[in-house]
Amino acid sequence: MSWRTPRSTLDRLRTPGRFPGFLKTAGVCVLIAGLLTPLSTTAVSAAAETAANDHCGGQCSDILPPGENGNATLAQILLNQAFGTQPAHAEDQLGPYANLATGYSGLTTEKINSFFDDASFGVPSDQVASTEKPAGRGDVTIVRDKKTGVPHITGTTRYGTEFGAGYAAAQDRLWLMDVFRHVGRGQLTSFAGGAPANQGLEQQFWRNAPYAEADLQAQIDRAVATNGARGQQALADARAYLDGINAYIDASDSGRYFPGEYVLTGHKDSITNAGTIEHFKITDLVALASVVGALFGSGGGGEVNNALSLLAAQNKYGVTEGTRVWESFRERNDPEAVLTVHNGESFPYATRPADPQGRALPDAGSVTQEPLLYDRSGSATATAADSASATAAKAAVSSARRGMSNALVVSGEHTASGHPVAVFGPQTGYFAPQLLMLQEIQGPGLSARGASFAGLSFYVELGRGQDYAWSATTSGQDIIDTYAVELCQDDYHYLYRGTCTAMDKVEQKNAWKPTVADGTAAGSYTMRVWRTKYGPVEYRATVGGKKVAYTSLRSSFLHEADSIIGFQMLNDPDYVKGPQDFQRAVQHINYTFNWFYADARHTAYYNSGDNPVRADGVDAEFPVWARPGYEWRGWDPAANTADYTPPEQHPNSVDQDYYISWNNKQAKDYTAAPWGNGSVHRGNLLDDRVKRLVAAGGVTRVSLVKAMAEAGLADLRAEDVLPDLLKVVTSSPVTDTTAAAAVGKLQAWVAAGARRTETSAGSKTYANAEAIRILDAWWPLLVKAEFEPGLGSDLYTAFTANLPVDEAPSAGHGPTGSHAGSSFQYGWWSYVDKDIRAVLGEQVQGPLAQKYCGGGSLGACRDLLLGTLKEAAGKTAAQVYPGDDQCAAGDQWCADSIVQRTLGGIKHYRISWQNRPTYQQVVEFTSHR
Repeated sequence: MSWRTPRSTLDRLRTPGRFPGFLKTAGVCVLIAGLLTPLSTTAVSAAAETAANDHCGGQCSDILPPGENGNATLAQILLNQAFGTQPAHAEDQLGPYANLATGYSGLTTEKINSFFDDASFGVPSDQVASTEKPAGRGDVTIVRDKKTGVPHITGTTRYGTEFGAGYAAAQDRLWLMDVFRHVGRGQLTSFAGGAPANQGLEQQFWRNAPYAEADLQAQIDRAVATNGARGQQALADARAYLDGINAYIDASDSGRYFPGEYVLTGHKDSITNAGTIEHFKITDLVALASVVGALFGSGGGGEVNNALSLLAAQNKYGVTEGTRVWESFRERNDPEAVLTVHNGESFPYATRPADPQGRALPDAGSVTQEPLLYDRSGSATATAADSASATAAKAAVSSARRGMSNALVVSGEHTASGHPVAVFGPQTGYFAPQLLMLQEIQGPGLSARGASFAGLSFYVELGRGQDYAWSATTSGQDIIDTYAVELCQDDYHYLYRGTCTAMDKVEQKNAWKPTVADGTAAGSYTMRVWRTKYGPVEYRATVGGKKVAYTSLRSSFLHEADSIIGFQMLNDPDYVKGPQDFQRAVQHINYTFNWFYADARHTAYYNSGDNPVRADGVDAEFPVWARPGYEWRGWDPAANTADYTPPEQHPNSVDQDYYISWNNKQAKDYTAAPWGNGSVHRGNLLDDRVKRLVAAGGVTRVSLVKAMAEAGLADLRAEDVLPDLLKVVTSSPVTDTTAAAAVGKLQAWVAAGARRTETSAGSKTYANAEAIRILDAWWPLLVKAEFEPGLGSDLYTAFTANLPVDEAPSAGHGPTGSHAGSSFQYGWWSYVDKDIRAVLGEQVQGPLAQKYCGGGSLGACRDLLLGTLKEAAGKTAAQVYPGDDQCAAGDQWCADSIVQRTLGGIKHYRISWQNRPTYQQVVEFTSHR
């Protein structure tokens, strides 16, 4: 059986990889017969957990596909592989989630929980599936409901509550937790196998967080020491949580119902039970947190790529005009950008200095990326391994990180009930099992239900409390700077404040051999990172003839554990009693996130992250010299702490008429690190719809879900850019029959709503399929034809390194890879929009420095667009959708479809494309404490 090898970030993990050919159906049946053991706690009669202090009135719902149960025994994995059977609650949230794509138009209040699950506190007595006292403890109970199997943990002591949370986490995600503690330590290949995908994944993360064990422990010590009683409580909570995890490991090991992946990867013997599942320790939690932070909460970087494109622009146009051209494409503070805080309030951050100081731009042709791998042997030297390493290296240093996640929040002033309504959640990709897990946790000082990253669920990270709910989106503001350290003595010494100082060498040696799960031949390598006080080395170059190393300094480096206090506060009903308390809580989270809040009376927003205060004149877009005058203000290199911008300077708001976020620009003058925050952004898909709802008034949960769902099916290019492209094309009669037919199909699609939707539920065929095919083929052709002649090949190529041209659902080349759901975050739609409007003679705020389409001539632009449109129309579906290991060539629906990427042994079916949060809440509180 072949298993997909995904192509980016987490999408690359491959475990298990394949099974040998002799594992046929008959053999599977024999193995299963010998392996079946009691797999779960027997369901018993139990009273419903008391839903005390639940102020949602049955109007809180959530969903997290594919299902709560992410563990499977060997027998269950073999059954899934042979017959497609699913363990209980492994897939029961996938269908309702998928069905919203075709069912949203008929949504009613009564139907909401056909597509979501009831997120009320507690479990009605007739819905209790099982009740368990983990490890026989008398101070905690885990109740699971019949519909979804979500654990509802109730403790009479704080220790018992957290013990239960750890036990439940291990029940639902033990294998996944083990995988990611090894990813965070750069040890995935040694643990799960040497597949090229695994090599790329561990390389990408370890390059960004090359921690030794002492670094992990120091983070814990510092977080505890600097946070008083809350720090001590967090440590106690984490230790109790670990005790619960390890109790389950021991129980499942002795009972032989541990995840079957341990057998398939050679860690356990299915016959003798020989082998060990290592207990979790507290530094594992920091390793897990470092993965989460790197994936979703560390905006910035890319300064070297920025420098290269600036130099290309200056080489093309000269310094003055080249800088003007570069700035127009960078769109640092574009006046047409959609904003989360849209009331006109300004929050200046990382703005362009009038007189930049300390820039350290590389000499032409001198930049080389720092190698990561040494002493490669066996399969580590294969071509596939080289490709995975190159992809990982590129992803690690890009500013176009996976943002994702969206939020729609409307104040009570504009709702039918007078209470705020929110539909929000994180887009964390689609995995089997899912990275997040659901739980309810009730105990002394704890009262919440929602989602947490597996292995970090001692607190609910995104969810609801007794009378409030909260969620987050990735914000992407710049907390990473690049410094040029001048080398001295040799390539591994640098000048630090005038003293020639040795770099620290940090290494991780990994070796692997074939297993049932991953047949990759034996191999090994050493990952080596050189660390300076200014962060790890990423590139080498010369600046003005001097040899330098470019390093990356991240404000959250060595501080992944700090955010624990903010999450603890969010779970504490005695702390969060209103929007200001919420804002104070999330100020303790140093990940770069946008946080949203709703209760029965108020809404609120806050942008979190440790934003360093930069030296006067330093431009955050480019590398600067590693000299005291250009360091962060108050920077202590030993602890990597600095002066940070105060909370009131972070974008924040209470009770704005509405908030939207889809990783767009936060507020006026607040510069985001990724490129592409211009006139057209996927945030517009939400903003346009919510703005119309608010203007009409009477917003409900139903209408807000519909707005989200419709935006999640919209093709951003077709909705916001295609009408102007067609305006140019039809500025004169289209006489060519091929082009005219294509224009007619595109016009009909726009008139129908420009959505990528099935003709009917389950048809696996798009309405307006031909128009969709044409635009998918046309977009990259028209962008290149529109811009490359004017920019020149070198500058055009440099700009595409800063911002990919396209991120259609089927695109395998975008930052998220194919079959990932999330689409239209990164692309040249704003550039095309501004340029075409300028050629049409329309008003453009923040225009590009020049007109590019046809050199600014409407007629020449029209000819260019018609030529590329004819070329696109002539491409077959097989050419546009070439097929992969999931889909046959030419299968348009399949090319777009979402795949639950296997991180373990259980596979799930593909679902139709939607561009929406993975975990999503729909909330409207009816009362307040």
